[in-house]
Amino acid sequence: MLLIPAIDLKDGKCVRLRQGNLDDVTVFSEDPSIIAKKWINAGARRLHLVDLNGAVAGKPKNDDPIKAILKASNQKIDVQIGGGIRDLNTIEYYLDSGISYVIIGTAAIKNPGFLNEACVAFPGHIIVGLDAKDGKIATDGWSKITRHNTIDLAKKFEDYGCNAIIYTDIGRDGMLSGVNIESTVQLAQNVKIPVYASGGIASIKDIEDLCKVFDEGIQGAILGRSIYEGTLDFQEAQKLADNLTK
Repeated sequence: MLLIPAIDLKDGKCVRLRQGNLDDVTVFSEDPSIIAKKWINAGARRLHLVDLNGAVAGKPKNDDPIKAILKASNQKIDVQIGGGIRDLNTIEYYLDSGISYVIIGTAAIKNPGFLNEACVAFPGHIIVGLDAKDGKIATDGWSKITRHNTIDLAKKFEDYGCNAIIYTDIGRDGMLSGVNIESTVQLAQNVKIPVYASGGIASIKDIEDLCKVFDEGIQGAILGRSIYEGTLDFQEAQKLADNLTK
């Protein structure tokens, strides 16, 4: 099972939010590339970047720290990014820069035609981010809960050819309240592509619980506040996940 450290970027800094609230920010580093090196040295095989300013603006807004992180990674590990990806030119720019995967979230819901085009133009490089609460999709920085059913949309996007799905329970994100195993498994059982769990992962027990359902299609997890605040040791967690999902 692949554990992926998250690096959330706001105003050039590495931060974490609670439940996606841009007004509830904790700054963990003024230099995100130092954080990237830390996780790489700890054995990370992929990094998860989120351009929070870009998500608001609808276009990339943290170009310099992203380039610094890519330089720090030195193409040794995969890097995926989400936030503000609204057109094919942005995807092409990121992939040409050395990004391995781009994550499309709100734009996939509002403009599924764009997602379809992206999957056709850049096969194998498109991940869909599905943020949900009580089985319904949230958009616009989680400020709006739609009528869209999570599983129905996941099936639709799988048919488009997306590479994987990142499923976030927005009620748990940044709260260290434990991962929503039941909903994540339910989603994974209904699609054939990999599902990555996100939101609420707090301790080594959450990693153990996720490993137990690895065979259901949950291929990995995004780790945020837990590895920054020390409730979960990343290196220990990845070693455990490797041993439990050989």
